[in-house]
Amino acid sequence: MKNELKSAIDAAKEAGSIIMEYYKSKYEIRDKSYHNPVTTADHAADKYLRETLTKAYPNYGWLSEETVDSAERLECSRTWVVDPLDGTKEFIEGVDHFVVSVALVEDGEPVVGVLYNPASDELFTAAKGDGAFLDGDPLSCSTEKDFKKMVILNSRSETRNGLWEHYSSDFEEQRPIGSVAYKLGLTSAAKADIFASLRPKNEWDICAGHCILREAGGDMVNLEGKPITYNNPKTLITPGLIASNVEILGDLVNLFKQKK
Repeated sequence: MKNELKSAIDAAKEAGSIIMEYYKSKYEIRDKSYHNPVTTADHAADKYLRETLTKAYPNYGWLSEETVDSAERLECSRTWVVDPLDGTKEFIEGVDHFVVSVALVEDGEPVVGVLYNPASDELFTAAKGDGAFLDGDPLSCSTEKDFKKMVILNSRSETRNGLWEHYSSDFEEQRPIGSVAYKLGLTSAAKADIFASLRPKNEWDICAGHCILREAGGDMVNLEGKPITYNNPKTLITPGLIASNVEILGDLVNLFKQKK
């Protein structure tokens, strides 16, 4: 996967440069659905990534948040799963918590993952069996086992809506951050102990980060403890997600089940 990883890194960095041309500048914003904005930067980055990666790998499928989906990808053993700008709300607000997310899936499993934050110039990378890295340095997720000493990264919107009040005494700190993919990168780098979402997410939100997390010694399951696969006909992962080091993941699932 070395060629695919290099291609994903190069493409993500260039897409990040395109995004930064719009950041804190002028661009168009429209709503795809309620509280789901998209900008000129999203579309420009998506166009570049799609043209670059599909040209280099014409036999691979393509799934992106900003590209009209096609069932053709379901026939492909390998499929790119992309979010050209994860954290669009943060991008609009001028908050530096957004990333370009590029993953390659093989037979339902993420085998390449790249997250690039162009505002902070952070590059998270991984390929199956080759480890995970942040700016070239090896990553290893937290090994903390005591929930009361853990920092959990959660959703800004879920926090604003009061969904996390029920868990206020379970962890040392709840730290709301916008981009789902960026939260997975930070968890992989042990900058927090846990990532969780109480609401469904799409494959493109989590695929690259999932690959990086696995290579850093962690894993992610849905709130029911079920494993996650990719390149499915329906891309929404329900009912929510939990990610951490593998040793405590089962205990976390039990905690969230008890709190339902």
